[in-house]
Amino acid sequence: MSIHYKEKVFFNGKDLALSVIGGRWKIAIIWCLLHQSPLRLSEMQRILPQVNQRMLIRQLRELEEDKVITRTVYPVVPPKVEYQLSEIGLRLEPVVTSICDWGDDFAEVFGEQVDKVPIEY
Repeated sequence: MSIHYKEKVFFNGKDLALSVIGGRWKIAIIWCLLHQSPLRLSEMQRILPQVNQRMLIRQLRELEEDKVITRTVYPVVPPKVEYQLSEIGLRLEPVVTSICDWGDDFAEVFGEQVDKVPIEY
């Protein structure tokens, strides 16, 4: 069985899923939107200060194109844009939570202190 999506061929759903949510910042973006939604770009930048604006916008566009998030533009001046998870994006909650929990466990194996203090929104 092969899956054709965006002019690419994937051998199974796992490959397709990794293509959609793979990316340096996509899991972090989804995690942020799971904990607070909707968010504006500036709010995400405050939560994820390590990512530059250009990369954040690029990752948001890819997630929007894949229908994982929705982007709402309000007709006001200055422009107001908000992002939130779509219905299919909300279904990533157990996946993202498991990945984050695994990351904490992995860090503890190597004796790294895991900062479990919640991020301030």
